[in-house]
Amino acid sequence: MFIVEWCESILQLGAVQMAISFTKSVVSNLTKEIAEIQSKSNHEKKRTEKALAKINQLQNDVKLSTSAYDLSNKMSRINKLKEDIKQSKSSQAELSKQLAIKTSTLNKQLPKE
Repeated sequence: MFIVEWCESILQLGAVQMAISFTKSVVSNLTKEIAEIQSKSNHEKKRTEKALAKINQLQNDVKLSTSAYDLSNKMSRINKLKEDIKQSKSSQAELSKQLAIKTSTLNKQLPKE
């Protein structure tokens, strides 16, 4: 009888180790995905900041523009940068949603204290 109980406990231990290994793998993957999303989000924020700085520079240059052609080019560039900012902010919003989902999933995988 002792051998049967011992074998059952070994099998249970093996199942627990497999579950722990699986959970570690899931946590590792989620951690990598979260880091990647955060990196993309930071990239989009920097992209937005650069575009805003360029818009400010172009707006100052517009005041100094003497030709209609030069003024038109600068205004076109400002409009394109504003569209880039819209796209970047949209990407940031989507990345924030993804980050919230991944973080929530990760927190569910971590052991409760």
